[in-house]
Amino acid sequence: MNAHLYDIILSPVITEKATMASEANQVIFKVAPKATKPQVKEAVEKLFDVKVKAVNTLIRKGKTKRFRGIAGRQSDFKKAIVTLEDGHSIDVTTGL
Repeated sequence: MNAHLYDIILSPVITEKATMASEANQVIFKVAPKATKPQVKEAVEKLFDVKVKAVNTLIRKGKTKRFRGIAGRQSDFKKAIVTLEDGHSIDVTTGL
């Protein structure tokens, strides 16, 4: 295994929306800000041994939040929505 693949895929996103996307054979990952779609596709295919149909990326802008009256800011991060070929699946609840 190449260590640089783990630098591209940071973590799976486990939210209600991500769970709904899994029914459409999609998996959502938090990825490195400089990662490109071909890099994400290669990393997912090699790490999870699946066939990727498409990769869509987006940058979630950080939000301003308040905690105990003190304003803070969440950082920006890049998400990749990976659509898998039929017959392939990834169980993101287990460790990598």
